[in-house]
Amino acid sequence: MKPLPTFAVLFLVVPLIELYFLIKVGEGIGAWSTIFLVIFTAFVGVLLLRQQGLSTLGRFQKSMMEGKAPAGEMLEGVFLLLGGGMLLLPGFVTDAIGFLCLIPFSRKILAKWLLRNSSMRMHSATGFSSTTNGSVIDGEFVHRADDRLDH
Repeated sequence: MKPLPTFAVLFLVVPLIELYFLIKVGEGIGAWSTIFLVIFTAFVGVLLLRQQGLSTLGRFQKSMMEGKAPAGEMLEGVFLLLGGGMLLLPGFVTDAIGFLCLIPFSRKILAKWLLRNSSMRMHSATGFSSTTNGSVIDGEFVHRADDRLDH
């Protein structure tokens, strides 16, 4: 028998963990307080997502105007989408992950870590760097009208 893919395991394990914590919190503070807390975190998350999304969009546009590759801002946008989605799911574990993705300090750390550890890195608007086996291949090009091959 084939093992379940990681994604399928997450779909089985995460809801069970969320149910466990919802029951425990409900036992401690009551069912209605728990429901209110879950709705409140979703509401705060949507507000934070809106504010942080606009901020990241502004930095993205500034990088583009300066001719810089907005790789960090693009990754932060992905984390914002992930965090917003997590906050809309009912539960405390997904809320914690969602807030980590929405809080600027932790989101920037996650984005920088992912950029540093990815195999393809954006270098500039005119080229890219690719990391393979620890060596870096760096390249840029300049297009000149007088460098034609058909002389």
